[in-house]
Amino acid sequence: MFSRRNCRIAAGLAILGFLIALEFAARRYGLPGPLTNQVQEVIFPPKSGFLLYAGLALMMVVLTWRQRFLALAAAIGVDIAFALVRWALGVEVTDGHPFGNGALWVMLGCGVVAVMRRTGRERVLLLKGVGLGLLLVAGRKTGDTWLLITAKTRPMVLDQYVATADHALGNPSWLAGRIVRATGPVGPHVLDAVYIQLAVAAVVVALHQLRDVAAERRFPRHHLVRTFLAIGLLGPAVYMIFPVVGPVFAYGPGAFGTGGAHWALADLWPHTPPPVDAPHPMPFDELTPRNCMPSLHTAWATAIFVHSRKGPRILRYAGTFWLVATLSATLGFGYHYGVDLVAGVVFSLTVEAALRSFDRGWDRSGIQLVAHGTTVFAALLLAYRYLPVKMAEHPWAFGPLLLLAMASVIHCYVRTARAWEPEAAPARLAEPQPEPA
Repeated sequence: MFSRRNCRIAAGLAILGFLIALEFAARRYGLPGPLTNQVQEVIFPPKSGFLLYAGLALMMVVLTWRQRFLALAAAIGVDIAFALVRWALGVEVTDGHPFGNGALWVMLGCGVVAVMRRTGRERVLLLKGVGLGLLLVAGRKTGDTWLLITAKTRPMVLDQYVATADHALGNPSWLAGRIVRATGPVGPHVLDAVYIQLAVAAVVVALHQLRDVAAERRFPRHHLVRTFLAIGLLGPAVYMIFPVVGPVFAYGPGAFGTGGAHWALADLWPHTPPPVDAPHPMPFDELTPRNCMPSLHTAWATAIFVHSRKGPRILRYAGTFWLVATLSATLGFGYHYGVDLVAGVVFSLTVEAALRSFDRGWDRSGIQLVAHGTTVFAALLLAYRYLPVKMAEHPWAFGPLLLLAMASVIHCYVRTARAWEPEAAPARLAEPQPEPA
């Protein structure tokens, strides 16, 4: 019987092996892998400076306040030094951010300090903090590599099937696209900021969950970062099975008016819903990621919403806003079909249930919840692939069925999660005191 510690070691080794395998797979297609991209950011301008500082913030949960100020000052100082060197050499930052190297240097430096200067539990705690921060960044690099591989290895996409099935929900992407365009430049800018900085929002919620790590000298059993990374690790595998590029590419001009436009069936999005025809796989370019089914942005936003429920009121409001804004962006920008979002919610809650069941020990309720979510998710994919015409011809039957299937997973998760919560002990009544004589 494997202990929980052995399972965690095995999981860590599996993740490392997966990263190495993905590195070799990317090299096969002439692309830099996630490990190469991460090493390059030690010197070159990083792709996302905000994400690197978010990783630094996660690492700092294991430090004292004095150490946090020193770490942040060191990161800013390194970034200033890099900026001065680039300015002196006349190097212009055109692809990436002018900051973020300092955050990576500080995380790596703390890893060296943990190995060379710490012992026992202090070493383990600091290494866990460094690993958590680097894993957040590595997860982003892994996702980027996965997306490139999906474009290279899946020349045929299934957008016609998904677009046909989406008639059961009333083609919400077409409606949301027209609404976003009607808001002028303000709406798209707000939604784009929310969409791009989703990982930063996750870090804000995670920092609240990990706020007591430095004082207690240990991490909680379960927190948002674990769910975030698991979703990013498992989701792209479904992309390989069900490659879809999205309505703005398959039926529109491509993102920002470029990319994949000449591969589109027609310029229909967002004003004219696609006709209900017999769908078939269609070829697409080798650049556009097949990253629609399921919508991982929806899955991540759902996880943020779930984990923000136990926070203060402002965090709960922020979690709700991020979920609504993310759903609006995924549909309004034409990145996803409505059925992608339904699958994304089911996928997120199933992963969350599996992680929580592993932490507390598998029991009947956890197994039933994960089995139910997995069954519904598989049924959704099969329906989108083999019943899209029936779904489009009978929207008043299949539309409610899709929503009920998603609602059943939500209901089962909420009911089971509440049963898992420890019950508050009833307050003891004060015993009556004898009256003085």
